[in-house]
Formats: sequence, C-alpha cells, structure tokens
Amino acid sequence: MEIWVNPRCSKCRSAVSLLDEAGATYTVRRYLEDPPTPAELEAVLDRLGLGPWDITRTGEKVATELGLKSWPRTPADRARWIEALSANPALIQRPIITADDGTTVVARDEETVRSVLG
Repeated sequence: MEIWVNPRCSKCRSAVSLLDEAGATYTVRRYLEDPPTPAELEAVLDRLGLGPWDITRTGEKVATELGLKSWPRTPADRARWIEALSANPALIQRPIITADDGTTVVARDEETVRSVLG
C-alpha cells in the first residue's frame, strides 16, 4: 500500500494514524518532494475513475496563477491538466492511497481510509 501525503496536512496525518492503528503496511510518498510523473498520475486517475480536474485543488495560489478554473475539462485537455499536476504537485488533492490490490482512493475521511484496509 502507498499513501501520497503532505505532512503538514491534517487529513494526511489522520489517514496515516488510521493506517497505523489498523497495523497496515504501507509506504509514504511525500509527493511535494517526490512529485508523480504524468504516467503515474494517469495510472492513479485510471484506478480512481476520475479526471485530473477531479483531484485538483483549485483553491491553491498556483491554480489561480495558471487560471485552472477556466481550463476546459474535456478528454482532449486531460494531458494538459496532468502535466500541470505533475509540474505543480501542490495542486493534487490529498491523501491518495493505493492498496496492494490496486484499489485507489482519495482518502479525505475515516470511512474512505478504512475502505482500503480490507
């Protein structure tokens, strides 16, 4: 299992605590320091069944600077969004957990974290 975290994020810390309480074995990826590649983002999005705009933190300063709210959200624009997320990992919603079976969730609440524990 892998969890993408920002250590300053309270939801990330909560998710890690829940994994610890459950005795889960996992790897922490500090995605701000080790940003996912476009290919890794594409794989995560495929597992989530979401578009890149669905995991984008549009309230971030860099989102405003890039004008993301006005970007089209179409299949033709998917690669542009993924490139922006990879180049600016602060835009990625967190935490994201990928379980050993490939199940992937944006784990912003306790119930979602527990859903990947089996």
